[in-house]
Amino acid sequence: MSILPTKEPKFMWNLNSQKKMKMINVAIVDDHKILTEGLQSLLEDSGIAKVVGVAHSASECRLSLGFWKPDVLLLDVGLPDINGLDFCKEIKEQFPEIKVLALTTHNEYAIVRQMLDNGASGYLIKNAMADEVLAGIQAVAYGEIFLCHEVDLLMKRPSEKNIWLSPRERELLRLISEGLTNTEIAEQIFLSPETIRGYRKNLLLKLGAKNTAVLVKMAIEQKLI
Repeated sequence: MSILPTKEPKFMWNLNSQKKMKMINVAIVDDHKILTEGLQSLLEDSGIAKVVGVAHSASECRLSLGFWKPDVLLLDVGLPDINGLDFCKEIKEQFPEIKVLALTTHNEYAIVRQMLDNGASGYLIKNAMADEVLAGIQAVAYGEIFLCHEVDLLMKRPSEKNIWLSPRERELLRLISEGLTNTEIAEQIFLSPETIRGYRKNLLLKLGAKNTAVLVKMAIEQKLI
């Protein structure tokens, strides 16, 4: 079964076509303050949306989301306190009317697929142009599914395509396959256990593995180590 919606994703939206529509209320959840400030300026100057709230973690967002009542929530995948994929599912269960639009650096097939499966209405990469961000917000606010151009191309490729891992990720995968703990790996490659935990989580996401055992099995089968 395809994870993509039956409707063709909208990745270009006429910003002038909705001039008479109501202002779109947007909330932002991202731990990078420079980014959130830039997004606030972009949206406030756009004339199509206004920012009703900003949070830098999922816990901050939980406290205020019911009060903000945004039409669209811009959500990063890599939050400091919870995986954005899981948080998206949580939000949609509690506030099904809120449209979640992922805005992240992650451009892996497995992550995009899971984000959409968990209820997101769209997916943007952080290198997207300002017009594409605004188009995405408008599209999901009015019930469309939006994939930025880069992600739209990604999702049309065969799902069995080769997975690219950085040298650091391959090294970590090798150490995980040897049964080392996060602390033991951290000592070997001179990083903190918390950093290793983040790397491990990203590897699970990137390969679409449910747990470490599946991760190691996939790594061996796909000759990643």
